[in-house]
Amino acid sequence: MAATTVPVFSPAIPIIFDPHATPSFTPYSLSFTTTNRFTFRLTDSGKFHRRNPSPPAAAMIFPQNPVLSDICATVFSGFVALSVLRVWAETAKRRLFDQKLNRKLVHISIGLVFMLCWPLFSSGHRGAILAAITPGINIIRMLLIGSGIWKDEATVKSMSRYGDYRELLKGPLYYATTITLACALYWRTSPIAIAAICNLCAGDGFADVVGRQFGGRKLPYNRNKSIAGSVAMATAGFFASVGFMYYFSYCGYIQESWEIVLGFLVVSLASALVESLPISTELDDNLTVTLSSILVGSLVF
Repeated sequence: MAATTVPVFSPAIPIIFDPHATPSFTPYSLSFTTTNRFTFRLTDSGKFHRRNPSPPAAAMIFPQNPVLSDICATVFSGFVALSVLRVWAETAKRRLFDQKLNRKLVHISIGLVFMLCWPLFSSGHRGAILAAITPGINIIRMLLIGSGIWKDEATVKSMSRYGDYRELLKGPLYYATTITLACALYWRTSPIAIAAICNLCAGDGFADVVGRQFGGRKLPYNRNKSIAGSVAMATAGFFASVGFMYYFSYCGYIQESWEIVLGFLVVSLASALVESLPISTELDDNLTVTLSSILVGSLVF
């Protein structure tokens, strides 16, 4: 419900009354309630200002039956994620791209595409936990393939640097774990989840792609990293974060603001700095970028 409030003692303001509005009186104000999903207030300047929207059903498949809707959303998002993985597995098998580029295309796309499916789920803990099932299953998948129990050469080629199935127990496993925890612990109402996934997927992914193409000038403190790659990481992570902020704001889950945009900039710069350090190469940048995004995000949001 939306309300327009006109203070009784304010200067005269020209008002066009909505025939669908229901008036209500208090000793200090005159309010009008309509059926819009946003709340407006008429100020002395005569301008309407949108207040925080109430959380809508957004893109829920069955808004009247949240349980059934969440089940369908889980199946659909899992199908979408699996389809994206199979596409990149097929391109790796057919050698359409360089193996390193193909691996980074998987890295960039899968998390961001999955995050686009979040509005399909209901609000609250049930939606968050069910959304976490899809990347959670991928954790099990990485463990099985990485330990050699499950043979899947196409997946190994699309996700590993050197074609060794044991590599899936590092970067790809950390990647799936990050998205799972972002769903279960932070969810779509938290800028921390947006920042962590966007810096991991878009930021770290484009850092490698751009660094390989234009990485002639190396960082003075890490000859394995380039200036171009670090700039690309901060830029891609930041713009992806802002884009998803507006996406979830449109769905009614988060209110966009310049404070959040500034927070995203700080997190992206910090993540790019951590990714450029030698320790990220020794450990795994999927791990260090995630931890730095969550830590800095917890401080600025």
